[in-house]
Amino acid sequence: IVNGLDNFLSLILLFEVKKTISPRIIGVMLNSLFIVNTSGDVILEKHWKSVIHRSICDYFFDAQKKAACPEDVPPIIATPHHYLISVYHNQIFLVAVSTEETPPLMVIEFLHRVVATLTSYFDECSDSAIKENCVMVFELLDEMLDNGYPLVTELNILQDLIKPPNFLRNIANQVTGRTNISEVLPSGQLSNIPWRRHGVKYTNNEAYFDVIEEIDAIIDKQGATVCSEIQGYIDCCSRLTGMPDLTMTLVNPRLLDDVSFHPCVRFKRWENERVLSFVPPDGNFRLLSYHIATQNIVAIPVYVRHSILLKGGVGSRIELTVGPKQSMGKVLEEVVVEMTMPKAVQNCNLTPSHGKYSFDPASKLVQWNVGKIELGKPPTLKGSVTVSGTAVVEPPPISVKFKINQLAASGLKVNRLDMYGENYKPFKGVKYITKAGRFQIRT
Repeated sequence: IVNGLDNFLSLILLFEVKKTISPRIIGVMLNSLFIVNTSGDVILEKHWKSVIHRSICDYFFDAQKKAACPEDVPPIIATPHHYLISVYHNQIFLVAVSTEETPPLMVIEFLHRVVATLTSYFDECSDSAIKENCVMVFELLDEMLDNGYPLVTELNILQDLIKPPNFLRNIANQVTGRTNISEVLPSGQLSNIPWRRHGVKYTNNEAYFDVIEEIDAIIDKQGATVCSEIQGYIDCCSRLTGMPDLTMTLVNPRLLDDVSFHPCVRFKRWENERVLSFVPPDGNFRLLSYHIATQNIVAIPVYVRHSILLKGGVGSRIELTVGPKQSMGKVLEEVVVEMTMPKAVQNCNLTPSHGKYSFDPASKLVQWNVGKIELGKPPTLKGSVTVSGTAVVEPPPISVKFKINQLAASGLKVNRLDMYGENYKPFKGVKYITKAGRFQIRT
């Protein structure tokens, strides 16, 4: 009886404290969420607290019309009585509306969690996927937000609460009248490791890690690097029985400037020892993401030699040569060279020595799909261009995409991976990939 009275008094005290604390301190509060496409159509709207009319999206649509491309829409828009915070993914915008001043990065992080959750459930977060699974999207949002406050954002717990759709389960639900919502509260929600479900069992225990780095760079006309940086992340696929405790050591962890961790990583140990110690979630997750801005570390793996002359009448020509830098020692794959030509360009008559070339007269996009570049003579693209008028036209910048397997451009490497807490020996694998992010060459 005494213990019960103590618990009751504690609940009363907690209630009184919560009443005196501003909601902005307790957490992020959202009033509404609108999912709109790039055409300005509202695909889905979800409200908490009270209904906010969809006309609030007009402020967002005005900003969208002013932006040159969807990525340039301001992520935060302040209106007289509301705040609109948005993220863009796969031709759709997730627009959160709040009537109070709210930490915007917290809202943006939550919206990215929504995107990741929908991608995991429906294989993609797109206009068609949301329309086809509208009911389940509402169910997920009900679990992820409680009265407008983030509650459950871990994928493992959500999958226990709401079963992911599959063909057999959909047929069984139609016959029995059941839904995908579980009637039992997940045990992981009440533990101090909410990202991992209990009772996980696998016949083959394995853990795979992908170290992926994207190079953002601007190269000037002479081939010198104006600026360059690396955006990297380590993705993990964990299929391990029980409750394993993993420790990963890196060869050169001091390279990492700005690191963002999954909640499972013990941050104190990273600060003290530069060691990644964690109990992994079950399935796919992003262990960490990092940023490297030290320019002398970032090696540029590809070069593009260009000679572009655009002028009215005759004599306009384009000649491009692309190839790998010999210092890399790896094969360039999935190489694509793109240019958005000025409006004065009417037609391009180009011939590639390797790969496929296309020109879209509507968007003025020249795309050269080179593919894999073998050692030897570098591929070229050259030919004539038809330009209207008589003036000389400024040549456009060149955008390059590429991929290099088994290479981390920064030199980051995984030294070893140890497991504690379980008796079996899992199969472990690490893969390195370097690819182009925003890689632009000025002409």
